[in-house]
Amino acid sequence: MAEYKLAVTTGSMKFAGTMDHIYATLFGTEGQSERTELGKIAFDFLTDTTRTYTIKPKSSLGNLLLLQLEKDPFLFLPENQWFCSKIVVTAPEGELLFPCYRWISRGELVELRGGRGSKKSFEDVHPMLIKHREKDIMMRKNLYKWVGICAACLHNSFVYIMQKYICRPALLFKLSFYMYIFKVILVISNLKPKSVLAYQRMVKNSVSSLSEYVAEHWKDDDFFGYQFLNGTNPTVIKKCSKLPSNFPVTDEMVEPFLAAGCSLKKEIKKGNIFICDNKIMDKIPTRMYGEEPLQMPASMCLFYLNPENKLMPIAIQLNQQPSEQNPIFLPSDSEPDWLLAKIFVRSAHALEFESVDHLLGTHFMAEIFTVAALRNFHPVHPLYKLLIPHFEYTLHINTLSRIILFGPEGILNTSTLGYEGTKELVRRGFAQITYSSLCLPDNIAARGLESIPNYYYRDDGLKLWNIINSYVKKMMEHFYPSDADVSKDAELQGWIQEVFTHGFLGNKHSGIPSDFTNVKDLVKFLTMVIFTVTAQHAALNNGQFDYLAWVLNGALLLRKPPPTTKGQSSLETILETAPNIGETVKFATLILILSEKYSDMVLLGAYPDERFDGPEPKQIIQEFQAELSCLSEAIQTRNAELEIPYTYLNPTQIENSITI
Repeated sequence: MAEYKLAVTTGSMKFAGTMDHIYATLFGTEGQSERTELGKIAFDFLTDTTRTYTIKPKSSLGNLLLLQLEKDPFLFLPENQWFCSKIVVTAPEGELLFPCYRWISRGELVELRGGRGSKKSFEDVHPMLIKHREKDIMMRKNLYKWVGICAACLHNSFVYIMQKYICRPALLFKLSFYMYIFKVILVISNLKPKSVLAYQRMVKNSVSSLSEYVAEHWKDDDFFGYQFLNGTNPTVIKKCSKLPSNFPVTDEMVEPFLAAGCSLKKEIKKGNIFICDNKIMDKIPTRMYGEEPLQMPASMCLFYLNPENKLMPIAIQLNQQPSEQNPIFLPSDSEPDWLLAKIFVRSAHALEFESVDHLLGTHFMAEIFTVAALRNFHPVHPLYKLLIPHFEYTLHINTLSRIILFGPEGILNTSTLGYEGTKELVRRGFAQITYSSLCLPDNIAARGLESIPNYYYRDDGLKLWNIINSYVKKMMEHFYPSDADVSKDAELQGWIQEVFTHGFLGNKHSGIPSDFTNVKDLVKFLTMVIFTVTAQHAALNNGQFDYLAWVLNGALLLRKPPPTTKGQSSLETILETAPNIGETVKFATLILILSEKYSDMVLLGAYPDERFDGPEPKQIIQEFQAELSCLSEAIQTRNAELEIPYTYLNPTQIENSITI
């Protein structure tokens, strides 16, 4: 009589255990076992436990193919879902891992495959495995359905059943708590601020020392420039090789702010002039504020890298078309004039950041990759095992954020743009996204920022890109020995075809591939995917409270139109333009939620769910983790010497997926 030992692990999250009856059936090349109950008492499957059970068929089952799980009620107790993490089966032929990592309900018949990666359906020579794989893919395509709406929409681009997969309890609890506090404060604080001290009180109790630094230095020109390299959105500033024709800055205007003996033309030639052009905001629809529509100018800001390697703003034009009512503001203007111009630039920058670079560029991109993967990859496929840890919670947070943050009644509906304007901004941003813009090395080169000093986002980001690329390359070369293996992988080709067709609407100009023919191209694309949902999201998301808690440093709402003449602004003008206290509380709640660290955070490179079986993939993961650890140490050493440490791309601060 053969003997099979099953080590069954229940998940560690709250309420993962069950008192119900659990049954298992093993299927092998030589037959199947009887349906066997695992354990006889109600407390076998407690949270975060592993218990071993034995199945004794009359004869050997041969090579194991499938493990079938069922769950029946215990007495008259109500439904009690069970989260099964994994089952390790010790058979006469050896040990085999069966990953599960999902909730199981009563009446379900869950079939698990062994943990060794199987790339393609033609590798499944046994009829039972072929049938199982086809059935699973069909089930997934019925469960996750594209609904014909591209990622550039604030509605879901898919439909799916959330209950079968993991929600994030820590997030849901804190979100509910913050929203309750927000509503209470909003009732009592919808007042007009009397002085800047009112805003200072908003961040006085901040847990971030950097937010206090921002509140003290937000008016400084060098700090204003620094934020375009290392603040919430370091991805829009570009080297200026030629002044735009609609930005008529002259030498006479900016000569006082350049080094002695320098001219604007010479500094452009040297590569010391940079520009941030918010033309994406041109004629963007805005919401009504009282009886008047708000205004969001499409500003342009010119920067100069001075001999001290500080990036200084030297000219601001608040609208795209030059005119007498659209003056070019300069650092030599009155302090209120120059400060108000910078406030409008930062506001446009913040709105583009939240809607285009953050929401669209990371969250919606991750959604495309995730839905296509869930529809096309069987859980035994190595790309499913590689990618699924980097997609965890993403669909849930996107669905939630569409309601609470970006929906018609969401917090961002209070912004200058409102709901309709935000949708239009995302649509415009989507039209500009290309494959190269998503690949950091290409993005940096296209913006001409390969050598600008003190650009820590670039420095740390490129190192992370290379580490992720090395990890992916080793994995893919292990599972795809030749380019031909890539070409004939039907599930892989199905995935990238859906990414291209449904995610990017078949737009060939985007540069997104519609198929893969070699390992090299596959490695680059997978590197981009993992970088986007880990490092890029961390760089954009994690600094929001640091830089935006001080509302005047990046206001999502400005109540007054931009100035059209010089010499008319004052401190009172600035306070009338800024959000009132109630609106400020609303935005502070938003960025506090988005910047919060949660107790169930999983760091980049940490894989608590054991999906890969075999020594080679496990060794590759260990090497990946070691490289991340070395980078973390190097970043900490560098940051110790900086006045403003750049921490957002330290691997110890990067989550393994987009979860918030």
